[in-house]
Amino acid sequence: MIETDRWPLTRLFEQMHDAVYLLDPLSSNVLWTNRAGWEMLGLGADEVLDHSVLSLQKDVVGLPQWVEIAQVIRSQSPYVFVGRHRHRDGHEVPVEVQTTCFVHDGQELFLSVARDVTRRLALEHELHARERQLWFALNEAADGLWDWDMRDDSVFFSPQLERMLGYGPQEMRPTLQTWEANLHPEDAPRVRQLLLEHLEGLRVRYEAEYRLRNRNGHYLWVHDHGRVCDRDAKGCPTRVVGMVQDITDRKHLQLSLELQASNDGLTGLPNRRRGEAELTEELDRCLRNGASLGLCLIDLDHFKRINDVHGHLQGDEVLKEVSGLLEAALRRGDLAFRWGGEEFVLVCPGADATGVLSVARRLQELLAEHPWAQRLGLERLTASIGTAVAPVHGADLRKLLASADAALYRAKANGRDRIEMAGAEGLDSGLGVSSAQAGRPTWVGRP
Repeated sequence: MIETDRWPLTRLFEQMHDAVYLLDPLSSNVLWTNRAGWEMLGLGADEVLDHSVLSLQKDVVGLPQWVEIAQVIRSQSPYVFVGRHRHRDGHEVPVEVQTTCFVHDGQELFLSVARDVTRRLALEHELHARERQLWFALNEAADGLWDWDMRDDSVFFSPQLERMLGYGPQEMRPTLQTWEANLHPEDAPRVRQLLLEHLEGLRVRYEAEYRLRNRNGHYLWVHDHGRVCDRDAKGCPTRVVGMVQDITDRKHLQLSLELQASNDGLTGLPNRRRGEAELTEELDRCLRNGASLGLCLIDLDHFKRINDVHGHLQGDEVLKEVSGLLEAALRRGDLAFRWGGEEFVLVCPGADATGVLSVARRLQELLAEHPWAQRLGLERLTASIGTAVAPVHGADLRKLLASADAALYRAKANGRDRIEMAGAEGLDSGLGVSSAQAGRPTWVGRP
């Protein structure tokens, strides 16, 4: 028996929170333990001396296994072992045991320090659970996760992101070029610029809404955002992570609502608010570039009679037919929108007097050739058209519209079914032609 009471350090061991056991290497019997050792097992100070590693440690079964462990302790001292101690009431105490082999008075002994790791294991389990939940949230619950290593331009695409774009596992090449190749051409410059501004520190984070092509060639609307998460010794970004959310349904709804707010519900043409905004932009652009802009104000002749005789539903059908003819009369880059009621506007950027009159005459021809009787039971449909050209007839929107409106009034006063050009000051000294004269245009006055 080892006389442990003679050891000057025994009282110090009693102050330790970790359990300390002195073991016989041959039998694994407990020769001595400190207070923490027997309290950890729920035993008394004397009771613990009746036990051995074989009776206290659940993960060491039988003397042969202990002999093998003892040999390892001798060769790898200190030896760390993670196991489970048996508590007196039957539950298990997870422990991390560090055992050292030494010789005292010619006798080989093992000194084991056992630490209760119950709390640490619980924290590790909680951490692992949170990591699994976080990974699930990022990889499954969210639409997609990407991780860009800027050092070699490699990109990790999460399985959910691959599925969102119609690809199978590992099918998307993990490169930046894969993402860039799927950007919509119209969105790509803006998206690249936003990402560059973030990398250069001009934006707190990268964020963009754009169209991304899936495997079938269709485009999804996505909301993409990310941040630099790693930098090199010089502060240059080396890694960026982000998430992609599929917003296709929301975006289509948004675009639909915007279309309803900016387009005429009956004809599908831009409404007056949107039309005036686009007319203002085109006028400003033409004036900046030293170009002209032609404008036509169109009023369907005797439209109230159509509503009175044929009904408002028939009148609505007429307006729909006219909107199609307006679009057919336009040149590339021209704009048509509904001004209100039976009035429409044609905007012809870059057109001079000859150009805008050509567009107006084309519309007259389409109205005359259209099978109104066959389609809607009408004998015919004509329009009065007032035209003006910026900057000759007005260098701002108000003056240009006033000039065109004066020309329209003159067309109606002169018998309707005719085109009138505004005068130099927007007065009644313009030129005009009726659809009956269209085959042999005879102009009155000068532009």
